[in-house]
Amino acid sequence: MGEFDNTVVVITGAAGNLGRAVAQAFAVRGTHLALLDLNAEGIEKTIEDCQGQASAQGFACNLVDRLSVEGAIEEVLQRFGRVDVLANIAGGFTMGPLIQDTEDRDWDFMMNLNARSVLNTCRPVIPAMLENEGGGRIINVSARAAIQGKGRMGPYCASKAAVLTLTESMAAENRMDNINVNCILPGTIDTPQNRQAMPEAEFNHWVPPAALADVVVFLASDAARCVTGAAIPVYGQS
Repeated sequence: MGEFDNTVVVITGAAGNLGRAVAQAFAVRGTHLALLDLNAEGIEKTIEDCQGQASAQGFACNLVDRLSVEGAIEEVLQRFGRVDVLANIAGGFTMGPLIQDTEDRDWDFMMNLNARSVLNTCRPVIPAMLENEGGGRIINVSARAAIQGKGRMGPYCASKAAVLTLTESMAAENRMDNINVNCILPGTIDTPQNRQAMPEAEFNHWVPPAALADVVVFLASDAARCVTGAAIPVYGQS
């Protein structure tokens, strides 16, 4: 029996590059996977990639819609009975205009995609974990940009800083209930989209999704049982 055998892991953004890598990393460890994403077709691709390695089921939902997320988590609980690990992988990045030229829609898009999605999943999952005597682990994805603002990236930096602060607050609130909450701070992730956007960059200095997935698995493991409220930098060589 492995450490993660029969562990129920909820992964948001499961149709994306990092979400798929995290799903695969948990799949080979014998987990039950609940895969959340708006892209139902992408979820199915992730399930195919995990075939035969884990019990995986997709739950299509809009992560910025509270009721949609609550409905998906309710389905997860009906299907698996509990949530042991929540990996909030969903998120995204866009360059923006100068702060003084930033429209409400620019601000709302980044805050919803990166911060509200975390809030929406944690609100129903934490009560479920509190009912589970084994507690739980929550891993969020912030970014290096959360701790150093950059020009034309104000909404993105602020949204990722919100993720970091939410992580610290939830860790403080739940530390006595065996619920550990941590986040990772990736540098530039080596994805096809980033390569296309920055074709002259040195890709070998970027962070492979599989390397980030390893850190997520570590934070979900018993080896990290005394780690909570941490922001783990994973910058690669960039």
